[in-house]
Amino acid sequence: MKILSIQSAVAYGHVGNSAAVFPLQRIGVEVLPVYTVNFSNHTGYGAWRGPLISPDDVREVITGIEERGVLGEIDVVLSGYQGSEGIGDVILDAVARVKAANPSAVYSCDPVMGNAKSGCFVAPAIPILLRERVVPHADIITPNQFELGFLTETEPSDLESTLASADAARAMGPSTVLVTSVERPDRPEGTIEMLAVTGDGAWIVQTPHIPMKANGSGDVTAALFTAHYRANGDAASALAKTVSSVYDLLQTTYDSGQRELQLVESQEFYAHPRLQFEVTRVR
Repeated sequence: MKILSIQSAVAYGHVGNSAAVFPLQRIGVEVLPVYTVNFSNHTGYGAWRGPLISPDDVREVITGIEERGVLGEIDVVLSGYQGSEGIGDVILDAVARVKAANPSAVYSCDPVMGNAKSGCFVAPAIPILLRERVVPHADIITPNQFELGFLTETEPSDLESTLASADAARAMGPSTVLVTSVERPDRPEGTIEMLAVTGDGAWIVQTPHIPMKANGSGDVTAALFTAHYRANGDAASALAKTVSSVYDLLQTTYDSGQRELQLVESQEFYAHPRLQFEVTRVR
């Protein structure tokens, strides 16, 4: 499998492609990383250095890949945080080019906007761009519950309303929706859930909630789920493997006392998921 991953990059720490590429490689996926920024560290520190890469330069890199004649070998285009409207256009153009070369390729979009605690942390134009122009072209989207609500202009809270919001998102274009953080009001204290919804059904997994803010964990989640699902077409299996790997990555990071994801230290959890959590079919 080959994945063209168009995301940010940081030298220190793990977000964007600096979070997604290594776990994908560790499960045997060939990744073509294209960078949208090249920062010293993620912006959560409040200070960082390095360049935003212009949309024209990002497009040039993709054109260079196309000139090597490999777009027809790409199975997935993966995108995450989109720093500007111009990047959205470049990504959509890349998706169109890849699908023209390989009609069975899919586009997986992590519609990064924010979360329930901090609200939207992207430029005001980005959520509108994602909702109106990007998501309709995606085959897979991986929003958190807050992002799902914004995309669909709904308020998902319990399981029933979250399923309804996922259906609304699927009506926009994507066939598969992974809701990466479902926080139901009636869930057991200290737990969090992940929900996958496809045309074949819906499945949920509950895990203990690890009390930490982990920049980049959503990027790892989107990458692993996309790769597993593309490999086997089984959403329940992809969900089980992804949840297992990401939980153990987060637990390892929490136990380390470090702020940054312990991405390399957790590599066996990607290659050999423990599958310690039960997947429940809810539809």
